[in-house]
Amino acid sequence: MNLKNIYKASIKGYQYISKMLPASCRYYPSCSEYAKWQFEFNKPHKAFTASSLRILRCNQLFRGGIDYPVVDFRPAKTSCLLTFNTHCGKIDILYWLVPKRTQSHTSSYYVIKDFDAINRAT
Repeated sequence: MNLKNIYKASIKGYQYISKMLPASCRYYPSCSEYAKWQFEFNKPHKAFTASSLRILRCNQLFRGGIDYPVVDFRPAKTSCLLTFNTHCGKIDILYWLVPKRTQSHTSSYYVIKDFDAINRAT
């Protein structure tokens, strides 16, 4: 088991316990969901740093609001995508990666979860 999976397992344990407590996070997505997304897309040290800073901001001194995680991602070349998606079938999209800047050569993306994909799976 690698370090990333250890962090994700502890976050899932916290989320299971926190369902019994009243919601107290000032941000959307919640701090634990933010950390979970960070560990899914970033290296463990970057995800730990971003998650820790987010938890430190979750208090009365900051406004809160919508704060999606920002991840570094290098998309595959277009030719690779065309050959990969030539099979017939359904592709479930769980996350959307939205570019942070409007420049064409950006590698920073906001991670937005597609909650409709969860509803379609059930």
